[in-house]
Amino acid sequence: MPSEHRHAPSGGSNARPPPSPPHRRRHPHRPGADLHGRTTHCRRPQGPAIHPTSQDRPEPLPELSGYLKDSEDILSSWDAYSDENTDLDGWPLDDDAYGRRASARDASTADAFEAVRDSAHHLLATAQAQLGRLPGSTMQPRWVWQLGVLQDALERLDALEEEWQQTRGELPAGAGPGSSVYDDALAEHHAECWSYLDDWATQGHALIEIHTAARNTPSPLAPPPTTAPAPSMSQAGKVRR
Repeated sequence: MPSEHRHAPSGGSNARPPPSPPHRRRHPHRPGADLHGRTTHCRRPQGPAIHPTSQDRPEPLPELSGYLKDSEDILSSWDAYSDENTDLDGWPLDDDAYGRRASARDASTADAFEAVRDSAHHLLATAQAQLGRLPGSTMQPRWVWQLGVLQDALERLDALEEEWQQTRGELPAGAGPGSSVYDDALAEHHAECWSYLDDWATQGHALIEIHTAARNTPSPLAPPPTTAPAPSMSQAGKVRR
């Protein structure tokens, strides 16, 4: 699979180092890196984002739908900034400004996910249970894979949250929000989380699709629809007597 990571042209000791942070795009297919240039966890390649096709009725799961929209807006804004502030080879025109803008993107995405975080495990468990009850004719083969991506991403986000709480506890006394020590540590935490939040942004539509399919599938306990005509008033009267 071709990589999106750009390499500096060869030139011995005069070769330019890779930009920091990397020019991460809509669907990363390579290891990410934090704002200090350190490689984060490698992950399997992602599939394309799948969007619901119906535009005629309100979205189900409104908190998740809100995150999907907000994250798409954040990423579209980032893509526009990145396109305007890199040269033809993809190098940032101003490394410091580019890094600050990437950090703002990561923080905004993390803030948007807070509306979903408390219910994320429940959403996944519900979708997995619904998927097990759907008739085969209504299922999409990709749903199983997408739920796996979301599960893996949520487990990594949980682990990173635990690491962040430990890091906060180890900060020097008085190093609270607004201090450079705290803000740098938080920016690094957000950078490490971003690719997993992006998994939820690109694959989270599967939860809505499964929910919609389950809602539109008749219950096995419901009586089958009848085609027999309704009894006439005279017949109904005879039955009552």
